[in-house]
Amino acid sequence: MHTFKFKAEDLEQYFLDLMAGRRRSFLDRVMVALLFFASRFYRMAIQFRNWMYDKRVIRDHALGCLVVKIGNLTCGGTGKTPVVEVIARTLSAKGRKVGILSRGYRSKKRSFWSRLSMMFTDQKIEFPPKVVSDGKNLLLNSDFAGDEPYMLASNLQDVAVLVDKDRVKSGIYAIDHFGTDVLILDDGFQYLMLKAHINIVLVDSTDPFGNGHVLPRGILREPIKNIRRADYIFLTKSDGSHKLQHLKNFIRRHNRRAEIIECCHKPKHLVKLFTGEEMPLEKLSGMKVAALSAIARPESFEGFLEQLGAELVCKDHYADHHRYTQQEIIDFINQAKAAGAEYIVTTEKDAVRIPKIDRCDVPLIYLRIQIDILSGQENFDQCISRICFM
Repeated sequence: MHTFKFKAEDLEQYFLDLMAGRRRSFLDRVMVALLFFASRFYRMAIQFRNWMYDKRVIRDHALGCLVVKIGNLTCGGTGKTPVVEVIARTLSAKGRKVGILSRGYRSKKRSFWSRLSMMFTDQKIEFPPKVVSDGKNLLLNSDFAGDEPYMLASNLQDVAVLVDKDRVKSGIYAIDHFGTDVLILDDGFQYLMLKAHINIVLVDSTDPFGNGHVLPRGILREPIKNIRRADYIFLTKSDGSHKLQHLKNFIRRHNRRAEIIECCHKPKHLVKLFTGEEMPLEKLSGMKVAALSAIARPESFEGFLEQLGAELVCKDHYADHHRYTQQEIIDFINQAKAAGAEYIVTTEKDAVRIPKIDRCDVPLIYLRIQIDILSGQENFDQCISRICFM
């Protein structure tokens, strides 16, 4: 099982290297050409699908509930989860009954026997969605929930979090069982089956659209021009400078009506793994640190550590969403210890995938991140008010 997983991750990394132009052998160039032609067909298929929905050949579903879609044009790395969290928390604080619907990327499926049992015992819904949180209690671990849904459920009170590929079904379940009046689709921009009232798109200001190609030649899920469906556009990882004006002008060529909000992800505090004890960010100043991550863009995480005054003595990356084994963590602890590290620091997203171990000779901690609005606060407030009073 692990061998297959690691081979799959190696294959994923190979294709990412091809997309980024980091492989240049003759065979690699042939593969790039094949990916280019495949991306042309993929682009046509995506546009045809969108046309079918636009022309009402395929009909979307309205659930009688406000639906907010939050997503990307690209695959991973935009910092979407903290944005979903802050919007859900703000809406909940203003009295709305919020439910988050996720597809639970790389979450474990129910066992064969439990699925077989449900076929014969559940009469209302053949396979009900996985309820990660009912708004009061955390009901699933990260293996079965998926990384992002588990993080959201852990950090949000009074917000139900459900996982299912069929988000029409999970939306109906949320309304019926939890009285939800606002549904937030996490990573839902491409999910056209459910009618949206508000579309929010996140764009990574440091690498907005990759090489401009759609999958599998590039990282775009659909052509850039489809950003025209967005009502609000969050430029994430912004540094607040005027350098983003060129990006804004480019976006305006495709979407003249959307409000643009600049935001950055900034460290909030440190948390000890396994105990949940919070620590101030100043703890890292002048410390020798080992960085461990399995996220799409580890550079920004490592940059945060250096900005906090940490000295990175060793680091290790895995493929995005990698689920660590105990042996991998033990090996990295030994590596960090040999390098003189005083702390091992990982991301909050990684923390939910690290198995519990008894070793404590090098403390394991994770960095909690929050969203800070740099520009367009009034647009953000307008977005929240629009949802609240619709």
